[in-house]
Amino acid sequence: MRHGKKFNHLSRKAGHRKALMRNMAIALITHKRINTTLAKAKALRGFAEPLVTKARKNDQHNRRVAFSALQNKEAIKELFDVVGPKVGDRPGGYLRIIKTGFRQGDAAEMAMIEFVDFNETYSPKKAGATGGGRRRRRGGKKKSGGENAAAAAPTAPAANEEE
Repeated sequence: MRHGKKFNHLSRKAGHRKALMRNMAIALITHKRINTTLAKAKALRGFAEPLVTKARKNDQHNRRVAFSALQNKEAIKELFDVVGPKVGDRPGGYLRIIKTGFRQGDAAEMAMIEFVDFNETYSPKKAGATGGGRRRRRGGKKKSGGENAAAAAPTAPAANEEE
């Protein structure tokens, strides 16, 4: 029976599981993205997100709590100085898990886990800021402004070519 089994034990004893989570969290904080199995990525999310929440408020107590979990000074410095300020306004959900297929040797389901704010490819804020706006089928007022801008655009380069 599975009474009281609240998390995935990953077929490891408690000490081995704790060391695994600690090492994976340090690698994630250092590299901002790691590839691992899906089960380990889901377990890591539950371990690392509370640490990132603590990193949002940079004080001595939160640094000591995070250090007790990670035991790595460089990772704590990176977590509080780089990751914490970048995710300060986000209410949660700091990590993203993307399934990447199956491992060839044992067909284990693999996944990539990464910080949401450190990947500009998937971030809608970054894409919207660089694209100037989202295209819509029914634009309303924006559509008429777009036609005026499109009509004005060809005349300006033609004037520059003549000069």
